[in-house]
Amino acid sequence: QAAKSARTVVITGIPDGLLQDDVMADILVIHFQMSKNNGGDVEEVLYPTTIKGAAYVTFEDQEVAESVLTKDEHRLEDKRLSRYYPLKVTRYCENVSSSLIYLVVLPL
Repeated sequence: QAAKSARTVVITGIPDGLLQDDVMADILVIHFQMSKNNGGDVEEVLYPTTIKGAAYVTFEDQEVAESVLTKDEHRLEDKRLSRYYPLKVTRYCENVSSSLIYLVVLPL
């Protein structure tokens, strides 16, 4: 079995405060298990995290994590959400402490 870090992706863009944390975690599991999202068996979802609107999703197989990363657009949709939310899915890097990750948008 591949190392956990190789099977984990970082999800950002999760709407914060709309639903209870456990409900949002369930919605994320459902999203990333669907074949239309290039998903597969989810081992674990870590949500909430120290980063607002972010989660860590660990898959049972590294191939699924790689497949999820290849999908152009992830749209979080659920009847409990008022609209869909675009998600950003990136590779997990164990060299970077999660407390040091900041998303900075600089004006051009």
